[in-house]
Amino acid sequence: MAQNTNTANEDNGRKTLVLTGASRGIGHAAVRRFSSEGWRVFTLSRQAFDANCPWPEGAANHIQVDLADADSLGLAVADIRNRLEEEGGRLHALVNNAGISPKLAQGKRPNSIDTPMQVWRQVFQVNFFAPILLARGLFDELNAAKGAIVNVTSIAGGRVHPFAGSAYATSKAALASLTREMAADFGPHGIRVNAIAPGEIDTTILSPGTEDMIKDIPLQRLGETTEVADTIFYLCSNAASYVNGAEVHVNGGQHV
Repeated sequence: MAQNTNTANEDNGRKTLVLTGASRGIGHAAVRRFSSEGWRVFTLSRQAFDANCPWPEGAANHIQVDLADADSLGLAVADIRNRLEEEGGRLHALVNNAGISPKLAQGKRPNSIDTPMQVWRQVFQVNFFAPILLARGLFDELNAAKGAIVNVTSIAGGRVHPFAGSAYATSKAALASLTREMAADFGPHGIRVNAIAPGEIDTTILSPGTEDMIKDIPLQRLGETTEVADTIFYLCSNAASYVNGAEVHVNGGQHV
């Protein structure tokens, strides 16, 4: 058998991650997972850094950005590229985790008839356009490291969900399709692009009534944020060096 000559992420330097939406839930767990493995993690969030976030160098590596604003995003990309010069201009992983899912009063689901168009535009800017703009803006750094991109989609991207609104669901479906396109386009440059589609994950922002959905999940429980973070880490690691263009369902079998 021919020897595997893939050298992606095999350098001895410190590995780097850019992750959006790190302030809570899945993003928070992912930062903790990568930090525990010694990665330098750059976090992007609309919020200022929270001093209670338990990872090293958190404040120094945090970039406050409004992903719904193209100008703010452009400035953030320039800032990240400057910071990555300290790491030899290499980015080993980009995780597009940030997402917004507007709700109506009493948490009701915004449907495709009543959702204002400005809401659709804002949702798509954050959930769909920001991931490709970040990937394109950081292409040289990802290429230098032969890095990986993980887009966080959703079970709502493949079915009508009782809580997720139409704008959110369609933006995640579009992101899943974009992942395949990116895998084909970035792959020849040695950059792998995959997605994870979480289902009902136990976080502090669960919609009322989520517990009633457990009966429809084959594993009969909600997922843990650490389980999602472990999957993200796997897709960014050498263990997944031949995984490209996949959408991994992390939902206890809810999608079957």
